[in-house]
Amino acid sequence: MIYRATHTTRYTYEGPVSHCLSEARLTPRILPNQRLIDWNLAVSPRPTSIISRKDYFGNDVSSFAVLEPHDRFTITATSLIEVLPNAGSLQYSPAWEEARDAIADLVEENEFIWESPFVPWLETIEDYARAVFRPGRPLIEAATALMQKIHTDFKYKPDSTSIETPLAEVMESRKGVCQDFSHIMIGALRAHGLAARYVSGYLRGDAELQGAQASHAWVSVFVPSLGWIDFDPTNNIIPSTGHLTIAWGRDFGDVTPVKGITVGGGEHTLEVDVRVAPSQEH
Repeated sequence: MIYRATHTTRYTYEGPVSHCLSEARLTPRILPNQRLIDWNLAVSPRPTSIISRKDYFGNDVSSFAVLEPHDRFTITATSLIEVLPNAGSLQYSPAWEEARDAIADLVEENEFIWESPFVPWLETIEDYARAVFRPGRPLIEAATALMQKIHTDFKYKPDSTSIETPLAEVMESRKGVCQDFSHIMIGALRAHGLAARYVSGYLRGDAELQGAQASHAWVSVFVPSLGWIDFDPTNNIIPSTGHLTIAWGRDFGDVTPVKGITVGGGEHTLEVDVRVAPSQEH
């Protein structure tokens, strides 16, 4: 399936900003099942330059500076992406304890078993997930059960949390948005010594799924012999051709779509609009 995705971020300031420095992680990743056909980044006001680089996790980062005074700032990323079905079968996976022990000896995957700024270790999360991780249970089965449990126990409620909301508060209120659902699942997996990373991306716009109107987030779990397998606890599904991957890291902080610093401007409002639709282009 080929999609055209448009991600627009608008800042409106109460006063003039003299200049700003920003970086964006809005370039889709190139994966075995995902091909980037075309991509464009438009910034207004026009920046002095746009510098591209790879971050620690291999995500594409665009850095730029706007040095002229402005009270509005818009970033629009347009992508043409082909997403193919995932190859391979998920019918077999090692027991989660075997996976845990194997990951302990893997350098790259091991760094995803530790707590991170937005996913601290919490006893409440470890206790919450303990029943899922029965002795000898296959990792895929356990991860699927954990995904289903979070989807059932937590209420998806837009605007009920922000990125500053502590994970402990989300656990107590049992409500949040996709980033909260993902952080809870990641915390539960890591509490049991398993490697889990945060994935940001988009959902197919005409799908009846939660989170299709903005950037979406889901979880990737490392399964020895199979590699990284995605799970979407917000929608209780294993992502396929309806999920478009942009970036991944330890948590939201590693993949923030747009961030930066400004001089001046005062208070501001932020609007984000994401549109994904099938395309006939090649």
